[in-house]
This record gives sequence, C-alpha cells and structure tokens, in this order.
Amino acid sequence: MKIESNLFNFLAPFFAAVGIVYGFMTDWKEMVGVTCIFLTMGLVLMVGFYLRKLSKSIDPRPQDDPEGEIAQAAGEYGFFSPWSWWPIVLAGAAAVAFMGLALGWWIFGLGAVLGVIALVGWVFEYSRGIHAH
Repeated sequence: MKIESNLFNFLAPFFAAVGIVYGFMTDWKEMVGVTCIFLTMGLVLMVGFYLRKLSKSIDPRPQDDPEGEIAQAAGEYGFFSPWSWWPIVLAGAAAVAFMGLALGWWIFGLGAVLGVIALVGWVFEYSRGIHAH
C-alpha cells in the first residue's frame, strides 16, 4: 500500500506546480482552470493520505514484499457470474444516459430507468429460479 500512497502523494507537487504555471500563463484571469487543478491536487492528497493510513492498519500484502513470489497472491478474489448479461445491459444504459446529457433529458431519463432495471437485475440475479440460494 505504500507504493500506491506514494504514487498519489508524489503527484500533489506536480499539480501544485501545474496550477501555478497555468495561473501565470492566463494572468490569473481564468480562475476555473486554476481552481480545478488545485482541487485535483487536494483530491490526490486525500487519496494518498487515506492509503497511507490504511497501510498502517492492515497486514502487509504479498505485493508489498520485494522478494515475494507471484504464487503468494494466489487465492480466491471473489465470486463473479460467468454467464451474466447484466453488466453489458448496465454499460449500455450508462452509455444511453451519458448520450442523453448531450442530446436531451428524455434520453437521459430512459438511460436512468434502464440503468436501475439493469442494476436490480444484476444484484438479484441469483435470488430467483434455479440459481436461488
């Protein structure tokens, strides 16, 4: 986890420098870009801080060991539905919803309704029929 937290924490000075350079290049008249760059710096710092705190509260992972073997990370990573069509339906609904932001709100509403249906279908996929637990 320290590598991930360092990755985010080392990006913060980069965004600070880019924000200052951007401010000077626009004569500090275009404040939206400067604000967004500094907010990105704050977001990067927050994620880096969270990962640093998390790395102190959990045991070291096999990925954190420089002498570790790939086989040490073997094991179960979770259960994934092998023949599920719901992720594809949900991705299509998200595409329709984002297209609706550009073309019209009624298309966004259609995508949102499709997204809710797809999400409910995906969550309750194994709660009915032959696959019920």
